[in-house]
Amino acid sequence: MEGGRWKKLPVRLTLQPGRRGTKRLFREFGDRLVCVRYRYDVVQGKRIKTVELVVEEVEWERRAKVEKLVSLRIRYHEQVMREAVKRAGGRWNGERKVWLLPFREVKRLGLEGRVTDGAEL
Repeated sequence: MEGGRWKKLPVRLTLQPGRRGTKRLFREFGDRLVCVRYRYDVVQGKRIKTVELVVEEVEWERRAKVEKLVSLRIRYHEQVMREAVKRAGGRWNGERKVWLLPFREVKRLGLEGRVTDGAEL
């Protein structure tokens, strides 16, 4: 099949290594074999057997997801709300006079209406 046309054919069966239909390939590729797929070309009347192989394994460290912090306007006398923001991980920015909190937590607390551009109150 020219140009990888087989990639467009639907997969009817995916087998894990060691199952019937994969044993010869498992002997050939060993632990590098991830799975064997059977595709069917109805037009040409052919069955295509493909394999997925591990070609590289390298160490990597998962990066911590950096969440966007947003500025919240909370008045001094709103102590209950201030405590809720603190419990959610909020930090006070005295220079800008705003609370900083990840947007995910702002949504969870329902405080979207208090998001500000960070200007002084």
